[in-house]
Amino acid sequence: MELFKKLSEKLSTKNKKACNGMIKPIDVDFDTSKNEFLDNLSKKAIKLYEKQHDIKKFTQLVISDQENNSHNQLVNDLFRKGIIDPLEDEKLEQLADNSRFLRDLGLLD
Repeated sequence: MELFKKLSEKLSTKNKKACNGMIKPIDVDFDTSKNEFLDNLSKKAIKLYEKQHDIKKFTQLVISDQENNSHNQLVNDLFRKGIIDPLEDEKLEQLADNSRFLRDLGLLD
């Protein structure tokens, strides 16, 4: 978390320097290629940190209640209401033998 704070402070101070119109000579880094590289590296590091944080939060949400089987009950209710299971062997065979579908895919002339 400290790394993120330091990087965000660095980026915010860079923006403030540009907005004031005055640049302190001591703040000027004469090796601009190195400075740009480090700034891009810092931005990339922030994006990677945010991505990692999002993955952790998503994992916590998904794993929070592993005993919850309500999704299975919802699917079973749909099948009882007459919804057709698209993964039934018969349905897959009909789809594989469907000449219009195969023509759309470019597998038939």
